[in-house]
Amino acid sequence: MRHFLLPAILVAAQIAIVEAHSPPLLPEKEVAAIANELSGETAKRNLEGLARLHRQRGSQGFHAAAELVAASARAYGLSNVEILKFPTDGKTFYGTQLSRQGWDAEEGELWEVKETAEGTAPANPLAANPSSANPPSADRYVENRIASYAAEPIVLAEDSESGEATANLVDVGDGTQDSDYAGKDVGGKFVLVATPPSDAQDLAIGKYHAAGIVSYALNQSTAWSGDNDNLIRWGHLGSFSPNKTFAFMVSLRTARALQDRLRRGESIRLHARVKAGQHPAFYEVVTATIEGADPKLKDTEIAFSCHLDHQRPGANDNASGCVTILEAARTLQKLIAAGTLPRPARTIRFIWPPEMEGTIALLNAKPEFARRIKVAIHMDMVGGGLDTKSVFHVTRGPLSLPSFVHDVAWAFADWINTESYEFAATGEAQYPLVAPEGGKDPQRAEYSPFELGSDHQVYQDSSFGIPSIYLNDWPDRYIHTNFDSAANIDPTKLKRAALIGAASAYFLANFSQHDVAAATRAVQMGKLMRSVTALRRGTPAAPLEQYERKVIDSLNAFDSGATPKATGESKARADGTPVFRRRAQPRGPLMMFGYDYFEEHAKAAGVATPRLLSYSGGWGGGQEPGGYAYEALNFADGKHSARQIAAELAAEYGPIPPELVTEYLQALKSIGVVD
Repeated sequence: MRHFLLPAILVAAQIAIVEAHSPPLLPEKEVAAIANELSGETAKRNLEGLARLHRQRGSQGFHAAAELVAASARAYGLSNVEILKFPTDGKTFYGTQLSRQGWDAEEGELWEVKETAEGTAPANPLAANPSSANPPSADRYVENRIASYAAEPIVLAEDSESGEATANLVDVGDGTQDSDYAGKDVGGKFVLVATPPSDAQDLAIGKYHAAGIVSYALNQSTAWSGDNDNLIRWGHLGSFSPNKTFAFMVSLRTARALQDRLRRGESIRLHARVKAGQHPAFYEVVTATIEGADPKLKDTEIAFSCHLDHQRPGANDNASGCVTILEAARTLQKLIAAGTLPRPARTIRFIWPPEMEGTIALLNAKPEFARRIKVAIHMDMVGGGLDTKSVFHVTRGPLSLPSFVHDVAWAFADWINTESYEFAATGEAQYPLVAPEGGKDPQRAEYSPFELGSDHQVYQDSSFGIPSIYLNDWPDRYIHTNFDSAANIDPTKLKRAALIGAASAYFLANFSQHDVAAATRAVQMGKLMRSVTALRRGTPAAPLEQYERKVIDSLNAFDSGATPKATGESKARADGTPVFRRRAQPRGPLMMFGYDYFEEHAKAAGVATPRLLSYSGGWGGGQEPGGYAYEALNFADGKHSARQIAAELAAEYGPIPPELVTEYLQALKSIGVVD
């Protein structure tokens, strides 16, 4: 291990001293031109437009957002601007993704009401204003409006169906186990649950026949979870559940008040009215290009990726990624059109899809995209200001797909770290990279190990094998809530993220053998960072040494278009365990939004759930346990035995019993995913 670390440390230290203030990889005049043109304010103005829209897949709001992005791309002079449409009808498969129907809502109201004998009800306080949100009828009077889709669309759970009911409220805790309902009559009543509506749906509605769901599920688990009891979390119902219903999301404060009253023996009567539902629609994917200049290379592409869908406001997640790649597109196109930057050799493409399922649809329905794209630069949450508590990450690729491109992005990010810190600490820097309306805080980007969680995992899935630079914030205490608003977005951070993406894309779009030496220096710096992580974890050296050799191989393969040489591959069956190879179809990760390919097909084949899917060991990488399964399939290349795959997973995520890997791969064989 010491022999593996020491040369990298010495070389990286020398590089750091020489290049402390010079931009990496590109000529300084090109980096300066990009930095000076980029505008965090322009990006944030575009973000404010998107954040007004409720952008659920296949919805009117998403279509409006797609049209807005496409119009901006045309105005900025991009080429080949179009909105690709792929049917999403609940029946069509795109690789491993069963398409989910679109979902729209017109109305969603939840009221607390008092019912009285006919003719004795007090005057309805809203009766004088019939347009006021369609209150309950005259034989009830309103105590309180709890939730309104018109005011805050986030309160109505995605995939809710139309319905109207008046019923009492029953608290069932999590609502995910039969014991939660023991001794409680919930038939025809509303249930109050602590979990996402989809988790309680089949029991509450399908088995116990509740009238509807009210959920106060907390935001995703961070150190700040529960601190702000006014947050309302985005929720959803099962897209394919046979137990159709509607569900409302409420804040922790509202839920605690309701629970206190129920514990005191009060009867709480609610009235709900919903006009919403799933319907056949389209995955809409906006795409545009900056055409390459080299006749031999322009059919290969460096792609920017994000995800356009989300509930309103969805500012950091992920209007921020969408507008940042739009700003990178505007900047590069303007500089190229003006002759300030030469037109790149390769084409640069920009893609705005629905999250993951839209990317899977695109790469399966348009296989030429998958063939052309050499690198994806994916941005998902890149603008969180100080109040979000976010940490900005340049996230590396998986061990199964070695590539130098992540080190390219980190070289630019690390340079911005240095320049922005110098400005924050002294008030002077050659490149402060501060937006006039943004913060002046230093960028403290982290170079982080691979994790799942966004479209980068689609590109880097072994069926596509496209290395992906992933720029992202985590944690963010407002993610998936009504507080994820434009007010919490920092224009300076948008500008810096755009610079990392634009500079990386321009370098890679022009990459040739002349750039190998400079890129090798970036790889040496990246190797140092990976070595520090490995040393801290106590990772075995052999898999990482092999990985680093393949990263170097990827430099030469990138320009030639060849497949990287398999340096140091172990012999098949060398340890006596089975060797598995992924089949060509279906293409895509097995576990995605709203549909689990593995679960559905394993159930049909009578295959028991493999223990790997729930295994939690090691040091927490890859948002395990999903990372273990994701990478186990990626390593099923016809060369690695099950035991060798287990060794790779141990180096990436932490120790794993080899028999769990064999069991999982045998299960994949049973459902026709691997041979």
